[in-house]
Amino acid sequence: MAPPLSARVARTRWTLRTVTRAGLIAPISPLRYARMGAAARRGGTNALSGVALSAARSPDATAVVDERGSTTWAELHAQADAVAAALSTMGPGGTRPTTIALLVRNHRGFVVALAASTRIGAHTLLLNTGFAGPQLAEVVAREGIDVLIHDEEFEGIVAGVREAQPDARYVLAWTDGLSDRPTLDGLAHGHAGQSVARPERFGKLVLLTSGTTGTPKGAARPPGGGAGDLAAVLDRVPWRYGEPVVVAAPMFHAWGFGQLVIAAVMGCTIITRRRFDPEATLALVDEHRATGLSVVPVMVERIVDLPDEVLDRYSGRSLRFVTASGSRMRPDAVIAFMDRFGDVIHNSYNATEAGQIATAVPADLRAAPDTAGRPVAGTEVRILDTDGREVSAGEIGQMWVRNTTLFEGYTSGDTKSFLEGFMASGDLGRMDAEGRLYVVGRDDDMIVSGGENVYPLEVEQTIGALDSVREVVVIGVDDEAFGQRLAAYVVPVPGTDLDVDAVKAHVKAELAGYKVPRDVVLLDELPRNATGKVLVRELPSGPAT
Repeated sequence: MAPPLSARVARTRWTLRTVTRAGLIAPISPLRYARMGAAARRGGTNALSGVALSAARSPDATAVVDERGSTTWAELHAQADAVAAALSTMGPGGTRPTTIALLVRNHRGFVVALAASTRIGAHTLLLNTGFAGPQLAEVVAREGIDVLIHDEEFEGIVAGVREAQPDARYVLAWTDGLSDRPTLDGLAHGHAGQSVARPERFGKLVLLTSGTTGTPKGAARPPGGGAGDLAAVLDRVPWRYGEPVVVAAPMFHAWGFGQLVIAAVMGCTIITRRRFDPEATLALVDEHRATGLSVVPVMVERIVDLPDEVLDRYSGRSLRFVTASGSRMRPDAVIAFMDRFGDVIHNSYNATEAGQIATAVPADLRAAPDTAGRPVAGTEVRILDTDGREVSAGEIGQMWVRNTTLFEGYTSGDTKSFLEGFMASGDLGRMDAEGRLYVVGRDDDMIVSGGENVYPLEVEQTIGALDSVREVVVIGVDDEAFGQRLAAYVVPVPGTDLDVDAVKAHVKAELAGYKVPRDVVLLDELPRNATGKVLVRELPSGPAT
């Protein structure tokens, strides 16, 4: 049921105040607003309509800075138009392609290819740059593609796709030298000055779930959100129009993609590089006086783990916000980062299927470094028990979400469970008395050992409190006697001697006996994907120790 008129009016006023405060609405010439209106009518509301809008408003401002240098919004817009014209005849029999896939790292080519794909109305599939060949081939075959745009470095793993889908077209997004294959630069040069008409309908964006335990699912999202969705972000995170931001989070992932979209709409200079390096990221912030930094949590951890003599070289004083999402962040890393660079971290809880759900501002993180914050405007979160009843503050239950950015189902035809308009997030969580949200883990992460329920996060936090532990993950493994038993995979702090028996004794002293891991496996590092999530399927098996 639609909200009453008074509520809609109040929401509209709040949205206008919020986007005006961020500089998105500002006193500029009527001619530029007319150009922006024309761009919006032609391009609609899609994944990267912000490129056309920023080109109309700030054509000569710097749009992207990467290893190749810088480019303006007008140049980026023209390149996207030219590539769109080229792509429009690359489908079967010279038709418009139905689905275009991107296997591209963070650089201008990603932005151009994505903008071009949306302009011709194609569905756009964002592929994980960490895929192995068989996984890539499986996902591409399942989704079906007409065109694959990829960086030259992925030629090896793309070979299997070429064999399976010889009729598809292949375009290189980034090359380190000359190439005789079709490239984005070549398409842009060969079709310079050309553009395409607005499509009858815009395609969907297909984002992949993380796939930490199996093959990633494709989650189809509608073409674009509204001003209210953007305002919900700007209400929590101090983005400002035209200010430079470093986007280190992978753009193929839902979080990094979302940061790219906001930056484009806000006319922010997007500073990025193809591979994350903690020191290089700090250098980019200082060099460009970036006011924002977008990361996944493990990047914050890698930054604070740098030696003090390295960290001392960088001030980070231009930063007003650091946005992180994608996995749990070590509470000690949150505090260590803010102690050095100021209270700037904003930790968000997002889902590929639901967009942004909650955000913790720095004050929340100072009070509770492990919180996901409070639901953003326009989003409701319920914590329910298995019977669908709301639980009390502090109790753990299943998390259900309702907002305007819920996905349209998996491309396989499956979907999530829904209850009264709320979608099951797939996570377990709790709310504290102050209304702060905490994500305890996936609902299928709960371990039943000897009839007792164990939440891995509680055990991970207990082990992680040891000074000699750098990081840890706890999972359940099959056990004939108990059904499941706990296994802890622990990375020691370099240079320390971590005693396995001491780990077990520490857990036993802090938690119930059934929560003590029977297996403790020491590793040099945890296997992670490009967004920092631990790949459970790649954890080694080990005997109880």
